Amino acid sequence: MNAEPADQIRLLDVQALDTRLSQLAHKRRSLPEHAELDSLTKDLTAQRDLLVAAQTEESDTAREQTKAEQDVDQVRQRAVRDQQRLDSGAVSSPKDLENLQREIASLAKRQGDLEDVVLEVMERRESAQERVAELTDRVAALQVKADDAKSRRDAATAAIDDEVAAVSKDREVVVGSVPADLVALYEKIRAKQGGVGAAKLYQKRCLGCQLELDMAEVNEVKAAPKDKVLRHENCGRILVRTADSGI
Repeated sequence: MNAEPADQIRLLDVQALDTRLSQLAHKRRSLPEHAELDSLTKDLTAQRDLLVAAQTEESDTAREQTKAEQDVDQVRQRAVRDQQRLDSGAVSSPKDLENLQREIASLAKRQGDLEDVVLEVMERRESAQERVAELTDRVAALQVKADDAKSRRDAATAAIDDEVAAVSKDREVVVGSVPADLVALYEKIRAKQGGVGAAKLYQKRCLGCQLELDMAEVNEVKAAPKDKVLRHENCGRILVRTADSGI
């Protein structure tokens, strides 16, 4: 393939713009805010799961406390009724009186046991409530950090995207000034060679693979017409000659 030397040099401008676009894409992917936000999101998920578990425990103990208090109230009401019967004198049989007194004593013990249960449940519920409050504060604090990280990430990506748009526009202009067949060859090589399709020949060295040309390659370059599109034998990239190629 042949192309005017000026067109080949403009291909280096295209390569420089493509290199910058690759750098910007890498920078966008590697923003520290991505890792920070991922870490905070994982922490938030874990803490929210703990919060849900604590809220469930608090809700369960609340129902358990209500049930225990109802049990106490039922025993208390029955004890009151029995005491009223005893005090009214309506029970005259000694045996019935003895049974009634025994039941009142049993209810008193039962009430005491149930009140102990209520106290134990109340302590567990209070502990669960404290845990809920602690985790709620922790989740809120993490959310603030996550929102800040997201804001910083969005601002950074927006700035990068603005630069990408500007560079892409410049690339479009430069590509438009280079012959289509030369651009097509460049794109084909660039896809195979890690994003670098054209390299400058500088002081007998290919700046694409950083290898110095041997004597046979130097002689081949010297003998080639100025408009011949050269390829470096080692890396296959388009080798662009300039005033400081050293040949």
